[in-house]
Amino acid sequence: MNNLSDQQKGSLLAFIAVMFITPDSLFIRLSNVDTWGLVFYRGIIPFFTVFLGMLLIYKQSFFKMLFSSGYHGLIYISTFSITNITFVVSIQNTNVANTLLMIATAPMLSAILGAIFLKEPPDRKTWISIIVTFFAIIYIFFDSIKLGNFYGDILGFITAIGLAVGAVTIRSAKSKNLVPSAVVGKLLVATFALFFIESFVLENKDLIIIPLMCILCVAIPFVLVTIAPRFIPAAEVNLFFLLETIIGPIWVWLIIKEQPSIETLQGGVVIITTIAIHSFLKLKNS
Repeated sequence: MNNLSDQQKGSLLAFIAVMFITPDSLFIRLSNVDTWGLVFYRGIIPFFTVFLGMLLIYKQSFFKMLFSSGYHGLIYISTFSITNITFVVSIQNTNVANTLLMIATAPMLSAILGAIFLKEPPDRKTWISIIVTFFAIIYIFFDSIKLGNFYGDILGFITAIGLAVGAVTIRSAKSKNLVPSAVVGKLLVATFALFFIESFVLENKDLIIIPLMCILCVAIPFVLVTIAPRFIPAAEVNLFFLLETIIGPIWVWLIIKEQPSIETLQGGVVIITTIAIHSFLKLKNS
């Protein structure tokens, strides 16, 4: 890892994180747990997993890192908690493909926020990608209004805003480790879900699906995604999430036959092609 450039380190971390995340939507669909039960377990299991891991590695320094993260830590805790909740509720109220395509706007939002707050204006290639993906998203939105999936799509878009704010926050606090803040965010998510949860019982296949999803698709990626923006711009980290946009719905389509609309597929092809070309050119230049 030491002989890699920052661009390669950040890209590798983001790529591995997203590969772990791709079956996440499928696991949410396969589980029989109610929405708030899902939100609770997706908060509490990763919280304990990562918290114990961090204590083993950093011991008392964990709390030092947490309290020294200052207002960056508070912003990250807030955005991280919100996106964890809106993602699950979105997936349960629209097509998986639609939620993931809304999240695909995160790089565009990161680039705009990065230009405003970090004085990291995107280059021309990134701006072109942003404009193309923006029009593709609008196209999908109009289709959703006709189908009545608007509530789920709006929550998907809020998730994208949260991801963008979170990535820009990490980028602006390069010298700080915000993983402890993400751990606190997970605890907040679980605590919030406690007010709405109907049952804590996990039965049959959920005994396997829920722990597997919470560790593989939630705990491991959130550590990697919290580290990656220290090496590459926030917009580029979020570009990797677009791999989930294409692979996530394929898992769902193959296993449970949930098919996206033609408009979602058309918009998706435009988004993925744009991002693939952009990522290839950026990595080639590095």
